[in-house]
Amino acid sequence: MWEQDYRLFDAARIDTVTVGVFSWALTQPAPEVYDFSMLDRIVQRAAGERRNICLATGTGAHPAWLARAFPEVTRTDFEGRRHRFGQRHNSCPSSPVFRQLSAEVARRIGERYADYPSIIAWHVGNEYGGACYCDLCAAGFRDWLRKRYANLDELNAAWYTTFWSHTFTDWDQIEAPSALTEHWRGPDHTAFQGITLDYLRFMSDAMLTNFIDEKAALRQSTPDTPVTTNFMGMYRPIDYHRWAAHLDFVSWDNYPPDDRSPARMALAHDLMRGLKDGQPFWLMEQTPSYTASRDVNPLKRPGVMRLWSWQAMAHGADAVLFFQMRASRGACEKYHGAVIGHAGRSDTRVFREVSQLGAELDRLGGALLGARTPARVALLFDWDSWWALEISDGPSRLVRYQQVVLSYYQALWEAGVDVDVVAVTADLARYDVVVAPVLHMLKGDLAPRLEEVAKRGGSVVTTFLSGRVDENDNAFLMDVPGPLGRLMGVRVDEWDVRGPEVVNPVRLRGGGKVAAQLVFELVQPDGAEVMGTYQADFYAGTAAVTRNAFGSGHGWYVGAGLDQAGVSWVIRQVLDRHELMGPYPDLPDLESAVRVTPEGERLLFLLNHSADAIDVPAPGAGVDLLTGRPVERGQPLRLKPSAVHVQTMS
Repeated sequence: MWEQDYRLFDAARIDTVTVGVFSWALTQPAPEVYDFSMLDRIVQRAAGERRNICLATGTGAHPAWLARAFPEVTRTDFEGRRHRFGQRHNSCPSSPVFRQLSAEVARRIGERYADYPSIIAWHVGNEYGGACYCDLCAAGFRDWLRKRYANLDELNAAWYTTFWSHTFTDWDQIEAPSALTEHWRGPDHTAFQGITLDYLRFMSDAMLTNFIDEKAALRQSTPDTPVTTNFMGMYRPIDYHRWAAHLDFVSWDNYPPDDRSPARMALAHDLMRGLKDGQPFWLMEQTPSYTASRDVNPLKRPGVMRLWSWQAMAHGADAVLFFQMRASRGACEKYHGAVIGHAGRSDTRVFREVSQLGAELDRLGGALLGARTPARVALLFDWDSWWALEISDGPSRLVRYQQVVLSYYQALWEAGVDVDVVAVTADLARYDVVVAPVLHMLKGDLAPRLEEVAKRGGSVVTTFLSGRVDENDNAFLMDVPGPLGRLMGVRVDEWDVRGPEVVNPVRLRGGGKVAAQLVFELVQPDGAEVMGTYQADFYAGTAAVTRNAFGSGHGWYVGAGLDQAGVSWVIRQVLDRHELMGPYPDLPDLESAVRVTPEGERLLFLLNHSADAIDVPAPGAGVDLLTGRPVERGQPLRLKPSAVHVQTMS
């Protein structure tokens, strides 16, 4: 079978393989026994076939003997149940045994394969996630808190523990927040948001410590080979901004929830690129056809795999890999898509499309490698705000952070704007526009840094439920939107929250009427001009959208849950002022993106996500990188459904 696989890899121009991701039970079949014979054969064969190798430490799931010998390595769930051996993501991140043995197997793998030039990267763990609430994690949480807070007085103040007689007088009194302690109805329903927020931070850090353990073990033998792990895009349990500095390069797995979400994928790509200040990333996994983990697993239509692969490259990917290469014979992923099916055929549509992509990338060579995105627009993405908003007991549990952020990103995406999705700590000096939807938590010096953007002529956009709480999730003792009030020129004393069946129209200045749902803040201008007003209820005629002159720029405040048309109107008002609209803003299904090579050459990507052909004039002269033909400015371009156009731009 290996012989056949490598012939097919050659045919598809596959030059890089990730191996050993779940190999721990093979490489360490017993506590004192290490057996690398199978992994040796795999690595030697891949190297002999001249493949680049991304070699994993194999610790994505622990072996059965480990759980039997040391039951404490398995997780305790939110309901307080100690798990037995099974599945994956079942290792307690605070277990000293797990930490020791996972690092040791990583050390031995690094030592054994250090001299293989084919190994271009190390892959630690796999899709880190989950949570544990065992006694070891509770103890680890208390240690984490001691480092975060100078003393119990500071902790009690941060958690507002005078409420409900929760004042702690000893560190050992602190419990992990779970269904047995502070929660009811699930992980998002907590009596003390500060406690739960800190536990989310702690659990993200605990799993990061597992990654750091293995990375350090690999570094002992291979100090120069880059180390990564595969992220999962907009994945709530782990704050990837806290992890980014510890990865040598970012990689992630793209499995969108449906086959109709190009803007959502673009947002995730831009988020991954933004984790390390615009450094290119790897698309570590995508299915060539369909997934197997959902109730319904739609097939990627002809051309979609290629289109989505090029979309990743348009947004900063320097590598495109697949899961899986050959279909698994059994277990839960036997029906997950694969480049090579169970029959090992080369005449399937999926294999032909992968081969076509491979041939294109072979011709392209290194033209894209290291290219950066020249964005002048930043969108702030903040895990703390995400967590704080969705564990808050009010104003509305129907407002979902990711959905609101996506609506503002989609408006930018449809306008054809290159966007950096960055942390709230990022340097904002190079951006003309900063969009900060539901910036619920305001930390550090962010407010004055946003003011600086506006002072020098930029525009800042924020929304309802922003500027509400500090880093401990305690309300600011000032008018809403807290420290953002001066920049926005408004105050909010009241807010109306309704179910999705309630719609309050908003009339926009020169933009007609749009719908608003879920949250209706009663915005009182304090220097800002009104750009949109409510049309119903007792607050009809009052401000819903405002714009405030600040320095040479503006602060925009959107106090209502506008529909997509309303969000797009606001965003386009801002983009027009800065002349940042893309080349085809009236064609929302035609995605455009730009990357700039280290040599300064601009590369334009056009991606047709429509089911229909699109005819457009070329926005500039250059060379079509997929055909080698020259392109003249204004030349008609016909883009069939799922078509990709990539050209240099002079």
